[in-house]
Amino acid sequence: MTASERLLVVEDEPTLRELLSASLRLAGFAVVAVESGAQALAAVRERRPDLIVLDVMLPDFDGFEVVRRLREEHSAAPSGHPPVLFLTARDAPEDRIGGLRAGGDDYLTKPFNLEELVLRIRAILRRTSGRPADGRLVVGTLELDPDSHQVIRDGHPVQLSPTEFSLLRVLMENAGQVLSKARLLELVWHYDFGGDDSIVASYISYLRRKVDRDDPKLIHTVRGTGYVLRRPRP
Repeated sequence: MTASERLLVVEDEPTLRELLSASLRLAGFAVVAVESGAQALAAVRERRPDLIVLDVMLPDFDGFEVVRRLREEHSAAPSGHPPVLFLTARDAPEDRIGGLRAGGDDYLTKPFNLEELVLRIRAILRRTSGRPADGRLVVGTLELDPDSHQVIRDGHPVQLSPTEFSLLRVLMENAGQVLSKARLLELVWHYDFGGDDSIVASYISYLRRKVDRDDPKLIHTVRGTGYVLRRPRP
């Protein structure tokens, strides 16, 4: 991650806005900060940020309305509107669900840890950078289409079970990031297996047989840590 990653911070509380801006600049991002929904819409048009950190409660209209207007403005654009991380004091499950349904990519409640905010921003940027406009995930010669549930490797279709597909999607969305077995249990199985992480190793093995038989290998084991799907070296 470099300073070329441009963030738009939308927060009406001056002290928090300055704290967020300073902290994110220290983390290596280029930051523009505004205080209202109208200013946010103008800044997106003028600055073209890579990600928006958006407070839900704003003085003119709320963050959900900002995203709705962005979606309308960018409906014809190949890349759509920038990804959005909502910040809010609302912590009820229905608020989080509402934020994600509105078009947010993540949702963080106040008060929050600044380090966690930075990690979440980087995770969103990893997931969204390099993704084709049609929503496909592509790593090397491996392609996954979330809408049609199709997987292609080296030009050939690959048949996966629903769980194999979900596991591969998580790995591809987090390409380059090592994911522990516990994290994969949470993201793919939602702890349906009572925390027995041996199921993760089994499904990684199934995936390798289907999508990683030929070189270059994409799925790697990081001993004592977890698994990572890495882009092949040029």
